[in-house]
Amino acid sequence: MSISEIVRVYLKNKPYTIEALDRGIVNFSALARIIQRDLRIKNYHAIKAALRRYAEELKKMDVSIERHAMSILKYSKITIQSGMSVVISYADVNAGNIGKIKLSDYYVYLVQDAAVLKSLKKSRGLIKIQENASAIIIHSEERLEALPGFVAFIASLLAEQNINILEFISCYTETLLVVSRADALKSHELLMNMIGAD
Repeated sequence: MSISEIVRVYLKNKPYTIEALDRGIVNFSALARIIQRDLRIKNYHAIKAALRRYAEELKKMDVSIERHAMSILKYSKITIQSGMSVVISYADVNAGNIGKIKLSDYYVYLVQDAAVLKSLKKSRGLIKIQENASAIIIHSEERLEALPGFVAFIASLLAEQNINILEFISCYTETLLVVSRADALKSHELLMNMIGAD
């Protein structure tokens, strides 16, 4: 494999580096030194040349994670549901019409009803309960499934504001984020601002 091909493989696992290359905000010398160190390649100049060629190719393609995510967010609706609880249990409990996901050895329940929450608290196999949470639900177009990077963009956007996502589910046209009640309004405002951005 040529140095150029090795650099491309390396960059495929670094979506934010690719984003920075696409935007033209990368110091090629600094990035070439990082790649040289990480991959133990002796020829620094070949790495730098490969980066320049790759950056030129990116300008001809539409690879921007942010552009893709923004094109989806612009036409999305965002709702917020407060008073949510997340219950994690080894037990499969018939608790009525609530959100339930089966993962390897346990179940995750999204609960809004106090009576249901009380019954889940009494069930055997309880692992964890996170009360005082809110669900931020992003209702998007069907093309959500075909455009890469949406989930990464949303997670990064909230992480940059020190907002922890307790649970994250993305299925079909719905993306659901569970955050603490204290972070709910800030999360909602951030996402609404992105919808309003041009």
